[in-house]
Amino acid sequence: MTGYMAEMRKLVGHKTIIQCAASIICVDENGRVLLGKRSDNHMWGYSGGAIEIDERVEECAKRELFEEMGLLAEELEFFCVNSGPETHYIYPNGDEVSNFEIVYVCRKWHGEPKSQDGEMEDLRFFSVGEIVLSEISPPIRSVVEKYISQANT
Repeated sequence: MTGYMAEMRKLVGHKTIIQCAASIICVDENGRVLLGKRSDNHMWGYSGGAIEIDERVEECAKRELFEEMGLLAEELEFFCVNSGPETHYIYPNGDEVSNFEIVYVCRKWHGEPKSQDGEMEDLRFFSVGEIVLSEISPPIRSVVEKYISQANT
């Protein structure tokens, strides 16, 4: 952990803080979703992370996609805001957050999926029907469920 969140953790320890984040659901030309298996909780998720001081939300989402999955986003489409009690999460290291996450979908990107920063231990494209919600990281499960629901209509 670096940047703003690392500085906040020095001040508050593991206490609950509001984490403002930006994320991208990356979709390939066949409609498959790129998910990464997180190295902290070993569950699947899309790319995303905390916004730095004065960082634009869209730039944060793009930065996180590159850092975690090695892809460069060309276009972002707003998908949803993820917040509320279901986003409250305690990381394996004990850090507690209440997430406020702005989620985008990206269908135009380039590069080859490759974990850049060690946050993902595996990357894989899933068809919507292959995604097992119980294997999705808890604070983003409702977003993935919403994406699956909309993709199936």
